Amino acid sequence: MLIQSLRPEEVIGMSIITLTIIFASVCNLNVYFNDLPESGNLLLNVVRIVASALFVFLLFRALVHPPANGYFQIFRDFVPFLFILVIYFNIQDTILLIHPQDIHQNLVDLDELLFGVQPTVWIEQFFHPRLTDWFSLSYLYYYVITLILLGLLYLNKEFENFRVVMVTMMVCYYIGFVAYMIFPAASPYLVIPEHYSVDIWKDTSFISWAVYSIVDMAPPRARDAFPSLHNAIMFLTMILAWRYHRQFFWYSLPLAVSLPLATVYLRYHFVVDIIAALPVVLLALYLTPLLEEKWTELRSTVPAHNDLSTSEAKH
Repeated sequence: MLIQSLRPEEVIGMSIITLTIIFASVCNLNVYFNDLPESGNLLLNVVRIVASALFVFLLFRALVHPPANGYFQIFRDFVPFLFILVIYFNIQDTILLIHPQDIHQNLVDLDELLFGVQPTVWIEQFFHPRLTDWFSLSYLYYYVITLILLGLLYLNKEFENFRVVMVTMMVCYYIGFVAYMIFPAASPYLVIPEHYSVDIWKDTSFISWAVYSIVDMAPPRARDAFPSLHNAIMFLTMILAWRYHRQFFWYSLPLAVSLPLATVYLRYHFVVDIIAALPVVLLALYLTPLLEEKWTELRSTVPAHNDLSTSEAKH
């Protein structure tokens, strides 16, 4: 039975990827037959969709019939992070198809209503190249902080804690992706570029260039601002680090507490995006144990057969 071979984050992740592949395919067919420019390079989109479908197919086969290889088990434990990349790069076409009406002007208005100014514009007065570098480092830390925590738990053979962190983070990402489809919005630097008078990237270092380059790799019609998953994932990782690896928590704290300011200073998020990250974190913390409990109950109702999916069997 498949239920005995797969983990909940794998089922949810591959299901979302499959749906986004279908939606992305329909969207690009619509762009092609109606000669629309919105989705960028059609050839690259087709390559991306085909590669995503091949990834899901090969991974599904490997999960159902896992090779007798210890390295595959390590790959399997960390592969959900590849789900995130595949979903992210396909979900933009999905948003274009199912919810083309953006809400970022509403976010502009909300920030104005709450603060009387545009925070991403107001904060320009504090510009300094080294401050941009520090905030860029904080922004970059998001990409590795969860992997570092997971790696530390894995190396310490704290596999149960590893599973809790992995599933919780995946649930957080999945909630965020659903929110992107409901509330499509771009970053402030794309929405209100005419409001900015300071080049915050001037005279900065390689670190700032790296952030600028990574963000520039996003799809041409990226709608990934509301809620801020950057902040949600950082908040959540720090909560779990406090629970499971206190030393790592203290090492990460300076960069972590800088991130909300960094995302505003670098013009990647409205303040309301950051506020919206908080309920995403709380919902992930609430849903994860329920998901694991229900999955365990479901597995107990079907016959077991050489189950290789649990960390206990593996380790």
